[in-house]
Amino acid sequence: MAPVARAGVAHIWFESIHPYEDGNGRIGRAISEKLLAQGLPTPAVTTMAGTLLLHRKAYYSALELAHADLTITAWLLWFAAKAIEAQRRTLQQVEFVLAKTRMLDRLRHQLNDRQEKALLRLFEAGPGGFVGGLSAGDYMRITGAPPATTTRDLGALVANGALIRSGELKSTRYRLDIGVEEVAPVEVSEIL
Repeated sequence: MAPVARAGVAHIWFESIHPYEDGNGRIGRAISEKLLAQGLPTPAVTTMAGTLLLHRKAYYSALELAHADLTITAWLLWFAAKAIEAQRRTLQQVEFVLAKTRMLDRLRHQLNDRQEKALLRLFEAGPGGFVGGLSAGDYMRITGAPPATTTRDLGALVANGALIRSGELKSTRYRLDIGVEEVAPVEVSEIL
């Protein structure tokens, strides 16, 4: 059996048995990740559990449908689409960590403590950054800087190629300039 199908079947079986009062979902997702990793020729890390939780509502709906229908074809197709998405998210995370390292190396000795603190906080938010982007108000809350210093610091980060600025006045937002693409959800229709 293909590793993705094997992982999907094991997950749905475990969830169907539901042996514990609590924690079945976590264990089921861990089983999926373990079986996916076992199916590869070399050790690998995937973000399968995280990807399933990103689609929590659809995940529970797919499980519920498989339990009600007693056929798992639709579940396996949905699961396979999410496995592909998880692989893309894993690659995105690797690219993100490499981009972070390159940027921080490039800007070494060019950042003040406030700028470094804000950049690290943006990196902590992950590849997508802050929802809606970093505002001047966010920068002031993170660093404790007054408005004039905030404007100067953010301008320098844009000039250094660390941030991209968009919008004007109160709608001005900043995002990391790292070139890591967003991962779009993978739908079943894409894998058929």
